[in-house]
Amino acid sequence: MRSFLLYFTALVAAAPTNVSFSSGADPARASTQVEIAMHHRPVASGIPFTHYDKSKKPWVSVHKLANPKHGWNHSSNHTLGRRAACSQLSADNPATYWLADVDHNGKSSFMDPPQGVYNTFRNAVKDFGADNTGSRDASAAIQNAINAGPSNGSPRSQMNNGYGTTGQPAVVYLPSGTYLLQNPLQLYIGTVFVGDAVNPPVLKVASGFGGDHVIYGKDPRYGGTINFYIGLKNVIIDSTAVDPSKNLVLLDWTVSQATQITNVVFQMPNYSTGHIGMRTGEWSESAGWNSNIIINDLTFNGGAIGISASGQQWIFKSISFNRCNIAARLSGNNVVMTGSNFQDCGTGIDASGIGGSLVVIDTTTNNVGNFISSTNSYTPNSIVLENIVNSGTTVLSNGQILLRGNVPDTWYSGNAYPTSGSGQHTWIPNGQTGTTPRSSVLLSGGSYVSIAPPTYKEYSASKFVNIKSVTGLPVMGDGVTDDTENINTILAQYAGCSIIYWPAGTYIVTDTINIPVGSRIFGDAYSTAISATGSNFWNPDSPRAMVKIGNYGDVGIAQISDMLFTVADVLQGCKLLEVNMAGNSPGDVGLWNTHFRVGGAHGSEVQTNCNGSAAQCKAAWGLLHLTASSSAYIENMWGWVADHDLDASNPTTVSVGRGALIEATKGTWLVGTAMEHNTLYQYNFWNAQNVYAGMQQSETPYWQGANSASPAPAPWTDNLIQSDPMFADCNGDGRCGMAWFERVNSGSSDLFLYGGCVWVFYDGVNLCNAGNCQQKAIEIQQAHNTYLYGTNVKSVEQMIISDNGASTATSADNGGGWGGVIGSYLFNT
Repeated sequence: MRSFLLYFTALVAAAPTNVSFSSGADPARASTQVEIAMHHRPVASGIPFTHYDKSKKPWVSVHKLANPKHGWNHSSNHTLGRRAACSQLSADNPATYWLADVDHNGKSSFMDPPQGVYNTFRNAVKDFGADNTGSRDASAAIQNAINAGPSNGSPRSQMNNGYGTTGQPAVVYLPSGTYLLQNPLQLYIGTVFVGDAVNPPVLKVASGFGGDHVIYGKDPRYGGTINFYIGLKNVIIDSTAVDPSKNLVLLDWTVSQATQITNVVFQMPNYSTGHIGMRTGEWSESAGWNSNIIINDLTFNGGAIGISASGQQWIFKSISFNRCNIAARLSGNNVVMTGSNFQDCGTGIDASGIGGSLVVIDTTTNNVGNFISSTNSYTPNSIVLENIVNSGTTVLSNGQILLRGNVPDTWYSGNAYPTSGSGQHTWIPNGQTGTTPRSSVLLSGGSYVSIAPPTYKEYSASKFVNIKSVTGLPVMGDGVTDDTENINTILAQYAGCSIIYWPAGTYIVTDTINIPVGSRIFGDAYSTAISATGSNFWNPDSPRAMVKIGNYGDVGIAQISDMLFTVADVLQGCKLLEVNMAGNSPGDVGLWNTHFRVGGAHGSEVQTNCNGSAAQCKAAWGLLHLTASSSAYIENMWGWVADHDLDASNPTTVSVGRGALIEATKGTWLVGTAMEHNTLYQYNFWNAQNVYAGMQQSETPYWQGANSASPAPAPWTDNLIQSDPMFADCNGDGRCGMAWFERVNSGSSDLFLYGGCVWVFYDGVNLCNAGNCQQKAIEIQQAHNTYLYGTNVKSVEQMIISDNGASTATSADNGGGWGGVIGSYLFNT
């Protein structure tokens, strides 16, 4: 991901000379069809990681433990279960959070030993003396905890410190209490700022606070689009002691994918004129560009504005706004809000800066002036509302009331294909109602299931097992030792009995890691990685899962939080994650803040040896496979195939065959997911049923396009399976032979897809500044009950093709946003 901020509100309202429209287009829509000027060419390098251990090459050889404990069969088809009887896991509701009390022996696996001791976990009170009584300034001590580098090296805050993007993970823990802040706090790439989830700490802004931001989440040394691996959770930020008229931003969150903000309360003076809870994209040019995918489970009390966000795309999930003048002021191209509540606010959503689509579902308001308001006609280009409770003005566009009151089912405006199967485009400027018969299996109380990321705060530290601290079963997580056997033994032994904590580190595996029924896994976000190597993952015609959740037909609990899946070698037969298990209840099988990274980082041959053709670097078979027997809830997942080097400046051409293959039928929830730069497709719904997706973001591989030497399906032509696209009609045309954003086959039904987007930035060689660099984005073949709401593309000619071209929705007919926008597309409904 190296994308671009759409800071174009002024353009939308001005310059008709920048407008182009297709024949027959409604001139009233012209203001939304803005040609976005691309001033930024993505750089080819990341953040230098010079202080790394060059002796570790897990793609060449791995260390074997001298006397590993044997005796447990972990063949891929073995029945997964507990090795011996153990006490079932039960909540004991402790007074303090388990994270403070478990063993912390994580490491930055590839940091050079001469740098000295590097503590990945740091307690701001115990280790750095931060005052948590509220009686004296704590900002310096907390900042010291954030800044601390290795004992013989530079601080993390130093420019060009040599630790790269991936070499400086830091979990900064804040125990319960009140922390007086006289000065701002600055986070850096790799920082995860975590409070006590049992009694969240209060960051109390002093009345004489010496700044205009309380927390800078964005690392100021780098542009927003490479601000990855940053987290903030379980804290309260309180500015009520500050003059309500003072211009103050509680949090700058100009970050991109693989970041997390959750369980944070923004406490501001009610209806203040100066305070803003969260702001993104406020910086100029590349500093402000950002590509985030999810902001979730937050509360904004008071303030002039709760959220002021400008960027490419988001899903805002489970947000509560109370007593704000403006709850959310949003600017971007693809915005989804779900499961949220607006109480006693002057304006709910100021949508004047949204050029593409705004989708709001499962949301309630009470005593709100105008729920959705825009000062520009037809901006957003398309609005979709579903299951909305509101008693006043629901949509106000340039002074015109388009909708009042509740939306018990569906209402949409803008570009639409409302007549199922007809392929007939309709421009609906003032909106119309529709029907979306949701699958009951996806719902809870009439709304789509929504589950906050687990904190496991109901369990004490005694309920956790550190995977590196089990007697007789050593696990190293050092980036060079084969940990496969002992990891599998520990997971089987403690399934259903304990939560397995994985400290920071890279855990090398040479065969499948089996996740049995009863598993709960919690890592150190962005720095706990499982990395595959070895001949078991070489065969692309018989792919092998690196991590497998259950066997086919298993039913039970398997939850994974804050983990990273990657490869240490070029492994064309490696399927990084396969999910077979279903739960008895939604969320029993779930993944939160868990991501994929293939290439672009130290510790993998993919980083250094993939600078030629795509055929020379078939780095993995695929990222995610949800099989027909699975049912999973997935939230905040970035499936990233490297388009650049995070830790150096190596040229990068990486080919991963497949993004997400979804064959599940029992209920699937994809909330805030992104799949980028996979070769054949990003999302493939193959005989899938009962799927809810809220925000699907993607990019096409940069090496594909008209000037590419390898049109798809190359380099996977000889390794295709039944569910793969053949690209038979492309005849070697590079614009046609580009990865599908989404595919939906004839066996699929009951798909509810909200807020999908694909951005095309290159034509194989050159930056795609103008015109359509990709021919096709979405393919639907005779599927049933398929609903696409809020679909956005950049530089794609044909947005949706159905039934082998019987119907085609083009960007020319659906101009808006960053290229093309469709508010509503109904297929065989």
